[in-house]
Amino acid sequence: MKRLIMCEGPNELEIIRILILHDKLIFGEDELLGLTPYHARQITGNAQVRTELNIYPMNDVLVMRIGDVQNERLKIPGDYKEKISGVEKYCTKPELEMLLIISEGLVSEYEKVKSSISPKEFAKHNILFGRKRYNNSTKFYKEYYGDRPDLLVDAIKEYKRIKGSHRKGELYLADLLK
Repeated sequence: MKRLIMCEGPNELEIIRILILHDKLIFGEDELLGLTPYHARQITGNAQVRTELNIYPMNDVLVMRIGDVQNERLKIPGDYKEKISGVEKYCTKPELEMLLIISEGLVSEYEKVKSSISPKEFAKHNILFGRKRYNNSTKFYKEYYGDRPDLLVDAIKEYKRIKGSHRKGELYLADLLK
């Protein structure tokens, strides 16, 4: 079986890359279709994903979608229906910035204002790293977690603990950790 990881945005992609690089997931890079995760919402919109699916000879690809917006249905083109054995959703809602808020120990502060401000806006106003304010960039996530993968793993586990539950059929990033 090969895993096709499709990340909603570049920040989710960077988080997954950090976890893969530091061997924190229940699978290795060699189990990934094309040996890499992809920034893709749909199969049809990504030539690289389609190429890898075309090259791979088996019919056992598990699609793993990662993002905070999980209401968009994955459209599987007819020529790939037999190749794809399943689809799993890993949800990061409300937003990926919750991991930063957890890592900074600011959850209780955020809880006080969450009805009036998004996690993204809260992070922009309250999170500094290396004298740089959070700016929703992939570079920030790479610098923040790149050399501290255990901090990322701890935040992912804590997010699952405090979040409770997602909708039926939605998993957590924590479910991918070793």
